[in-house]
Amino acid sequence: MNQYETVFILTPVLSDDQMKETVAKFKTLLTDNGAEIVNEETWGLKKMAYAIEKKSTGFYCLLEFKAEPSVIKTLETGYRRDEKVIRFMTVKLDKYAAQYAEKRRNKLSKKEEA
Repeated sequence: MNQYETVFILTPVLSDDQMKETVAKFKTLLTDNGAEIVNEETWGLKKMAYAIEKKSTGFYCLLEFKAEPSVIKTLETGYRRDEKVIRFMTVKLDKYAAQYAEKRRNKLSKKEEA
């Protein structure tokens, strides 16, 4: 199983419940296809560098997971079919990126504990 990281931007017109529901939908899609979710971060409403579909802000979400390569196609098809998703990007992490992601997670968890 490879380690992947996906970031997707949801339209800013969603309520907080709708945003959480959409993130949960994609997490369920991953776990139903045999993926193991390692980390989930919701970065909240952020200003984008340029307007997409006449929107200048969006809800940013990051999911880090381990899965077989065939799961990626299913996930990205789900992103394309969902009108709430403005943009998405999925990246396979090599061993150095995976180590960096783990350090980042540990640093974030220490901040949350303090």
